[in-house]
Amino acid sequence: MSTPAAGTTVTAPRDVAPAPAVVTAASTRHAPDAPVPSPVRGALLALGSAGVNQTGAAVGAQAFAAVGPAGVVAVRQVLAGAVLLAAVRPPLHRFTWRQWWPVLLLAVVFAGMNLSLYAAVERVGLGLAVTLEFLGPLAVALLGSRSRGDLLIAAGAALGVYVLVLPGPSSDWVGVGLALTAATCWASYILLNRLIGTRLPGLHGPAAACTLSGLAFLPLLAALLADGRLVGATLGQAVAAGVLASVVPYAADATALRHLPARYFGVLTSAHPLFAALAGLVVLGQVLELHEWVGVVVVVVVNVVAVVAHARPRRPA
Repeated sequence: MSTPAAGTTVTAPRDVAPAPAVVTAASTRHAPDAPVPSPVRGALLALGSAGVNQTGAAVGAQAFAAVGPAGVVAVRQVLAGAVLLAAVRPPLHRFTWRQWWPVLLLAVVFAGMNLSLYAAVERVGLGLAVTLEFLGPLAVALLGSRSRGDLLIAAGAALGVYVLVLPGPSSDWVGVGLALTAATCWASYILLNRLIGTRLPGLHGPAAACTLSGLAFLPLLAALLADGRLVGATLGQAVAAGVLASVVPYAADATALRHLPARYFGVLTSAHPLFAALAGLVVLGQVLELHEWVGVVVVVVVNVVAVVAHARPRRPA
């Protein structure tokens, strides 16, 4: 999962796959001295961010044999927390309990989202895991809706998942369950981020939550270093995952949102599952079967339709 872009309410990793996006209007305003928006530049940044994000996840997966998914997540979370803490400098000592409790929940969600996703990647592959994770933001977009169009979108997503998984005796249900757990965490991230955005300014909430999540992983990181398992190529792969799947997307997505309307950014973000499948193929040698490619494409199309449908202004009843 991508971590979703900092400063936005994103329906598209997260830390890994972050990914459609529902972004507040404030994130697309421009200061008087800001550069003139360039849609082409914004599109290239958004697509580049998705590609780099999933490549980072694939590189991190190469370290699973030495330190496991939890070891890679530990490096990623500590690195992301350190970067955000230094860049944002949230005034933690001034937080009230009303601000702290959603931040604490978000820290748990960060950890759960990345652990479950990386564990799913180890079992079912990057493309399948990230595609299933995308059901989280899609569920939030459809939450509470009773319109015929949204019901068709939900039915399309269910069809895509069925084609993707093709349930049978050989299905890895534990891996599928872990990916759906990541989807649930991503949906929780969106809802918590909306709440935190009403109680804390800017990136103070996400920065604090990411820092706390990183602190929770410090004992594991210290144990891996003391055991000599996090050295050489393994350390490089874990650090690359943190940089490519967290730090770079934060900056790229924030910049892209200055050049693109939120709905277009959401459409481009929906390409994450495709990039995940390609990264899994090129970096990890994970070859998807035809039905899996069809399922990935169906879920991507459904997400694009959901973004476009929910970006349109609704007429009053």
